[in-house]
Amino acid sequence: MSAVALTAAFGTAFIATHLLLSHPLRQPLARRLGGKAFQALYSLIALATFGGMIWARKGAGLEDWLWQPPTFAWPLAAVLTWAAGILLAGSFVRNPAMVTFGPGSEVKIGEPAGVMRITRHPMMWSFALWALSHMLVQPEPSALVVAVTVLVMALAGAAGQDVKKRKHLGQAWAEWVAKTSYLPFGKGLALPGWPAFLGGTAIFLLATWLHPLPVGVWALR
Repeated sequence: MSAVALTAAFGTAFIATHLLLSHPLRQPLARRLGGKAFQALYSLIALATFGGMIWARKGAGLEDWLWQPPTFAWPLAAVLTWAAGILLAGSFVRNPAMVTFGPGSEVKIGEPAGVMRITRHPMMWSFALWALSHMLVQPEPSALVVAVTVLVMALAGAAGQDVKKRKHLGQAWAEWVAKTSYLPFGKGLALPGWPAFLGGTAIFLLATWLHPLPVGVWALR
């Protein structure tokens, strides 16, 4: 099996097992195994499939590019990666308006704040933007497989969360959906807030500094 095919096989397994264990198989397995055992199994499978994909990608080594990225692709990729960092940082900022539920808890719907005004799935879209930025400037077959896997997993996972929460929360979730957007800026332009902006900028600078190739602002030196 070629490195590209092996990377694709692990990527497909990562997406399939993640979606199955997050939705149709979650409750039956959790009841049978118990919550902690299920979470351990879930994490082990995710680590094995995602780690296998990265291992297969590294085994591919240097590959011929499928196309030559245009000059504008590099600054565009940097902006997308910066935006991904901002959304990722903002997803960890406590948001009182975020829908939460659990045994005995009361559902509260407030006004979206921070990155939730941009999208109700900031973490998932941070992964999607990372994938898009790499697809723009690294058109190696195996690298594209990894990027597409992350992109599909992020967007399908976000959609799956919407479906699951709609079933659990009903009208309350409908109210939250009316105030937020699946797509970034689907409810109009909004700012992420200073904590997300500063934290995301720090993530962007650190990630691009650690990158094996000179990218982002470090490519200007």
